[in-house]
Amino acid sequence: MDKNSIIGFILMAAVLFGFTFIQNRKAKEQYAIQQAYQDSIARVEAARAAEMAAVEQEAAAPEQAPAAAVPAARQERIYKDAGLDAARKGEEQILTLENDLFEVKFTTKGAQIASVRLKDFTNYGGSDLYIFKEGQNKFELSAYVGEQIKTSDFIFQLAEKTDTSVVMRLPFENGGYIEQSYSIKPGAYTVDNMLSFVGVQIPRNVGSVDIDFSTMIPRMEKGYKNESQYSKVNYYFDGEKKPAEMGRGRNQSKKIASKLEWFAFQQQFFSMIVRAPGEFSSGDISVAYQGEDDPDHNLMACEAAMRVDILPGRDITIPLEYYFGPNHFKTLKDMGHKYEKIIPLGGWLVGWFTRYFIIPMFDWLHRSIANFGLIILIMTLVIKLVTLPLTYKSFASSAKMAALKPYIEEINKKYAGESDQMKKQQATMDLYKRAGVNTLGGCLPTLLTFPVLWAMFRFFPASIELRQQSFLWAEDLSAYDSIVDFGTRVPLIGDHLSLFALLMAVVMWGYSKMTMSQQSAGNDPSAKSMQFMSVWMMPIMMFFICNSLSSGLSYYYLLSQLIAIIETFVIRKWVVNPDAVRAKVEASKGKPLPKSKWQQRLEEAQKLQEQQMKNRNRR
Repeated sequence: MDKNSIIGFILMAAVLFGFTFIQNRKAKEQYAIQQAYQDSIARVEAARAAEMAAVEQEAAAPEQAPAAAVPAARQERIYKDAGLDAARKGEEQILTLENDLFEVKFTTKGAQIASVRLKDFTNYGGSDLYIFKEGQNKFELSAYVGEQIKTSDFIFQLAEKTDTSVVMRLPFENGGYIEQSYSIKPGAYTVDNMLSFVGVQIPRNVGSVDIDFSTMIPRMEKGYKNESQYSKVNYYFDGEKKPAEMGRGRNQSKKIASKLEWFAFQQQFFSMIVRAPGEFSSGDISVAYQGEDDPDHNLMACEAAMRVDILPGRDITIPLEYYFGPNHFKTLKDMGHKYEKIIPLGGWLVGWFTRYFIIPMFDWLHRSIANFGLIILIMTLVIKLVTLPLTYKSFASSAKMAALKPYIEEINKKYAGESDQMKKQQATMDLYKRAGVNTLGGCLPTLLTFPVLWAMFRFFPASIELRQQSFLWAEDLSAYDSIVDFGTRVPLIGDHLSLFALLMAVVMWGYSKMTMSQQSAGNDPSAKSMQFMSVWMMPIMMFFICNSLSSGLSYYYLLSQLIAIIETFVIRKWVVNPDAVRAKVEASKGKPLPKSKWQQRLEEAQKLQEQQMKNRNRR
């Protein structure tokens, strides 16, 4: 072996040895950190358990303990850092910041927001409206700073307070500290939060901290069912068109492995939104709804265990932004970040119609009209006027079919047998063609108005403008109007009777009865079934659906049905002349009618059916 080969082997061995030594050293360091992490958790938990046991023992036998004696568990240090150990003792202090819109209280225990009260709103019944009350919200930072800590275990020191800001600090023995700075602005529902590590050495291999948000949202509205169905949790990924959602009355949880920008704990009309400008790296989100009979009158327990990536060092800052306020479309939209997308306005078509037509018209009317019942009436008239070109053909076709009722009855008598159904259908279509009735031309335009109906179905229960606005006997147009309270829950109906829903169902029944009475079903089972569905089933179903929903929505449907009755009456009385329709039929008798492809196929099917009947008779 030559000299160069020997030198090469020596260098390779040196590199290999050095690499192994460094790896072992790193592994030992990581193990030491992890072991310290586990030991600190075990030490804290053991000390807490010992302290709890001592307190319980002291409470069980107070006469045996000297008055000046202090349990040994209370004197034992839990944390290695003297500053941290001292901070777990002390008296909690409540601090208040407020502007013209809300009052926010902070607690020095954990340096977190304790409660948020909105000044311009009240709960159903008139009590103060809180997004959450004291003891119902928890902000907890979990971090490893040489030992594992949770900020909710410590009493922070008040460092600075002004009319618009408050700064609290958790000092360490070496002079470093964790700082929580909060500030508010006039005329805004927002709180800006800056979480800082100043002079605190975080190990290089610790690349994240955990921030846990746990909030109990109280009930604020009249009806539990409606409130719970419109309350949910949202979370938004940067660049998406809208946030994802979960809940709507169902307990759910979601593990999120990718970055997200913000999440929202959303009650029907108010929300708590937490945004991280630097994004959360991952998280676990859950919502659990409280029962309708919850003694504390709470709605849902929301939790978000979020992780934030950090760059190791002695000075680290994590900015957070909070929104505590109403789900008002323009307010949320002006803030950016797609906050307004939490308001349920329907899919892209329905949402587009609501966003660019319904909401602007509603806001424009509200500038000069204070009565929301009158606003809904004007909106209904405008919508009916706009959709009249689409619905006119349907009303005109219905009027012409009513004029043809004697001819339909003759056809039903002529083709009464089951084997004559194809002939009856063909004769009916020929009659409609001679009279100029286009059944599809009447149905299709009406179908185009369904997005409008659905838009209103989504708009009224989610519109905070209607909240606690009274009209006639309804004390709150955003909730059901109860004229009879049963005192117990009745299947399908609930525990009350809504007059607007009942009136809407009765008028719907009358309108269907009026339109269907002009059409003869004869002995056609399918026609009779359709009449039954239209006259009876639809009004009953709509009553059950709307009985617990917004009374403003039932009022809108009631007005819509009344206007439809007036439109039908006017068209039948002055627009469509029944005598002219029948004269047109008489004039075309004996004249051949051009056959469409559909009619040709119908005749072919009829001939095939007749041939099959003849074959059966021969057998």
